[in-house]
Amino acid sequence: MITLYHCDGARSFRPLWMLEELGLAYELKMLPFPPRVFAKDYLALNPLGTIPLMIDGDAKMTESSGICHYLGTRYGPTPLMVGADEPAYGAFLNWMYFSDATLTFPQTLVLRYSQLEPEERRNPQVATDYAKWFLGRLRAVEAATAIAETLCAGRFTAADVVIGYALRLASSIGLAKDFGPDVAAYWARLQRREGYQRAVTAEQRAGIEQNVAPRTRV
Repeated sequence: MITLYHCDGARSFRPLWMLEELGLAYELKMLPFPPRVFAKDYLALNPLGTIPLMIDGDAKMTESSGICHYLGTRYGPTPLMVGADEPAYGAFLNWMYFSDATLTFPQTLVLRYSQLEPEERRNPQVATDYAKWFLGRLRAVEAATAIAETLCAGRFTAADVVIGYALRLASSIGLAKDFGPDVAAYWARLQRREGYQRAVTAEQRAGIEQNVAPRTRV
């Protein structure tokens, strides 16, 4: 059984969504955010104290986009993955890495310096600067979705899952109002997917059952 450690709204939503798209059985363990502060026992499993942590037999992984790649490869074949023999393979890999390194990173600084830090340590200038950074990088998604309904290979893939989470995070911290029209339409399409909706339901249900309150969102 695959076990996924998850915080409400965190980047661990990427593998949760991927699990639902693949139809795999899994156990979802909810933690309060941030777990390194509010779930000290978790550090014995993941010394980084970060989310996600996925355990699948001997495999223990902490990188959300990497976990999605692992699941699609380990439990494929699946159209969610783009093979090395397909013309879109390079674009697919680029989106997989772009999702966290380029899109999620600046958002974590927006979240930290606008909401998570104590009032006296918050920094509106930092939050504003990194919001602009994120929106500038989002132009790549705007360009791709202006000409196609998905990011690559002419179909929905894991690249849409990992980029989709970045859009979900942006929505939760108040940046969706600045989406361009094509990104906004793309994000609306992603939210209509049954796999996405099942993942949201699983997140909410597990939070209630395990008595872990969701993070307060904008």
